[in-house]
Amino acid sequence: MADDHHYDVVVIGTGAGGGTLAHRLAPTGKRILILERGDYLPRERDNWDSTAVFVKGKYRAPEFWYDKHGNAFPPEVNYYVGGNTKFYGAALFRLRPEDFGELRHHDGISPAWPIRYEDLEPYYTQAEQLYLVHGRHGEDPTEGPASGRYPHPPVVHEPRIQQLSDDLEKRGLHPFHLPIGVNLTQYEDGRATHSSVCIRCDRVDGFPCLMGAKSDAQVICVDPALKHDNVTMVTGAHVRRLETDPTGRTVTRVVAELGDGTTEGFSADIVVVACGAVNSAVLLLRSADDKHPGGLANSSDTVGRHYMRHNNLALMAVSKEPNPTRFQKTLALHDWYLGADDWEYPLGGIQMLGKSDADQIHGEAPRWAGAVSPDMPFEMLAHHAVDFWLCGEDLPLAESRVTLGKDGSIHLALDEKNNIAGVKRLQHKLRGMLGHLGMHEHHLLPHSIYLYKGMPIGATAHQAGTVRFGDDPNSSALDVHCKAHDLDNLYVVDTSFFPSIGAVNPSLTAIANALRVGDHIAARLG
Repeated sequence: MADDHHYDVVVIGTGAGGGTLAHRLAPTGKRILILERGDYLPRERDNWDSTAVFVKGKYRAPEFWYDKHGNAFPPEVNYYVGGNTKFYGAALFRLRPEDFGELRHHDGISPAWPIRYEDLEPYYTQAEQLYLVHGRHGEDPTEGPASGRYPHPPVVHEPRIQQLSDDLEKRGLHPFHLPIGVNLTQYEDGRATHSSVCIRCDRVDGFPCLMGAKSDAQVICVDPALKHDNVTMVTGAHVRRLETDPTGRTVTRVVAELGDGTTEGFSADIVVVACGAVNSAVLLLRSADDKHPGGLANSSDTVGRHYMRHNNLALMAVSKEPNPTRFQKTLALHDWYLGADDWEYPLGGIQMLGKSDADQIHGEAPRWAGAVSPDMPFEMLAHHAVDFWLCGEDLPLAESRVTLGKDGSIHLALDEKNNIAGVKRLQHKLRGMLGHLGMHEHHLLPHSIYLYKGMPIGATAHQAGTVRFGDDPNSSALDVHCKAHDLDNLYVVDTSFFPSIGAVNPSLTAIANALRVGDHIAARLG
């Protein structure tokens, strides 16, 4: 193999894990190669078009996976520089300290992590700084201690959301400013200043940002990393397999199919996999060889297992007063995150979604037949919509897993009713408050356009698990540094490593962990 194909580190994937890790290692001067399956997302008007993004799924990968019954479904995945962060809502929550310990749920146990909240806390603070998070520590009674302030003040609520916050407080609850990563500077009333990159539009949630103002991995990490002469990126490089030496202890070759159909091999002292929880497991399983007949890092038979994706409900309430809010994603509520006075088990969290528009509501119309009064046309409904995201914890089951078909197809088995009692109770709590919050009590509509047309298995945006880390090589694939137990130079740094998923968006934890693992790898490289 030519010398110019050997690097100190190869990073496969550019999302929250891989992109952040590359950024962390860039200043070391080591030769770093980033391999990205996709290309840069085209900047075009359709980036902000609801019909293109949500209804037609223009930017979703044109591929199908298969459920446990063999039925094909289109997954909610995007292959671009920046990974799924190009489309995420940039809600950057820390896991709660309790999430790192064993938690008893209605349907089972959420297992403890091999590290504690305190171990990750300094990296959470660094991650918030790096990703320009706006928020205010101390408002959410369930959050853990923080060693530093958010780098930016919270995004100011617009009047209808401020009223919602006030109404929740009147009920004895503790709404707080949602921590969100945007490049925004505000006047006192919340309006974007004339020099702000973010313009406080209504396209933050689920859309790519035409302004480059959302803190996605491409903008925050990959592009700055590439300014270093020692960092190289190849786009259109779909890594097909990893090959090992005769001992099976070292990955010696990364085999990628390039955009022109040719195949090329790369080598590195350290190989980092960050393709997303499903595709990272797929790559390891597809790399089976004589020394690793069940796939790389899989002597424990855990690779592909314990897939999690949150129990989510996207719901639209109808405000009695108009809701002219544009940047709606500024409020969250965790009062029942760990339990309630009438239930001992965790329920989860509530946060605001991006603001519905008429195109999204038209896309939902067939599912809402008969649910909305005929005297409220869709445009009026959009003007009164208040959009909520309810997030409950999914439990890691061995039988919820990623496998490969004989033809190489991706199969995803999932128990869609696993631990859903908590989020159902959370929905009941919200529904019971609607009248006190200035909403129509009977209009809490399923907003399935945010859950990929209402298919639980297709909503893979919060995917995690599949290559869990732990102290015991018999029950985990990775050690506490996210290095494979079975190999000396293979790491996994996306959300695959999660032993449990909590009930908040996983992105900040993936980012913080990538910084932590990046420091470990930098020390190892000397």
